[in-house]
Amino acid sequence: MNSDVEDLMPRLLPVEASGSDELALGETPRNPKEYLRQVQLEASLCPDVVVAKIDPKKLKKPTVNVSFTACQAAPDGYSPSLKWQQKQVSNFSDIRQSVQKHRQQWRGKVIDDNVVMPKVDNEEGWKRFCLGESVYLDSKIDQGDCDDAPGLNYVKIGFPPFLSIVSRLNQATVNAVLEYLINWFEERSFVPQLGRWLYALLACLEKPLIPEAHSLIRQLARRCASVRATLETKDDERLSALNLLICLVARYFEQNDLADNN
Repeated sequence: MNSDVEDLMPRLLPVEASGSDELALGETPRNPKEYLRQVQLEASLCPDVVVAKIDPKKLKKPTVNVSFTACQAAPDGYSPSLKWQQKQVSNFSDIRQSVQKHRQQWRGKVIDDNVVMPKVDNEEGWKRFCLGESVYLDSKIDQGDCDDAPGLNYVKIGFPPFLSIVSRLNQATVNAVLEYLINWFEERSFVPQLGRWLYALLACLEKPLIPEAHSLIRQLARRCASVRATLETKDDERLSALNLLICLVARYFEQNDLADNN
């Protein structure tokens, strides 16, 4: 260590000076004075400036861009009343509490052998799992596959978000699957399978939100508003589901600038 720097530092413990040749750094000190002198000697051998070798690739992390663009305004008569929104938020809050309360209980339920959940990074696998191959591949669904009857082909029509399934998802998986489905929705229309899973994932999303989740749910609300604006009639069965998702993002997750105000 530079002697000029040493002079500026207050000495917390007085150490008598002794020749460095009398000390051996590799040996066990025989008394406290020798220990302090060894520390002093080690410090003097350290360079004044140390430059760390850092791999720039390891510093590159994905940047989360949170857009504060508002939702597209609903056509006249298409947005829900404030009373309806408050009711949905209350119901959703109750469901979230129930899911958290019984998570361990449902996690212990036995899942059928045909329920094989994809790995967290398998985006295509999760899209097939949640939406079904018929929706994912944009193929026609046979009416027989949609009947609520034994032998239901969940591989074809998608696995519903049973509590025994979603209770097994940790937060990393919840966020990942939410991202996969929202990205899918950005380029396609709204389907019932998608709505059920989005609602279930939002019910499992922990607060406070991490930045990635914050950005995702805002993206979801804006996409719902965009699709809502294209509906030709208020009797469209998708309207209520789209309004519900916008409501939950805006009112429950406190993205108030995205809310429908009536």
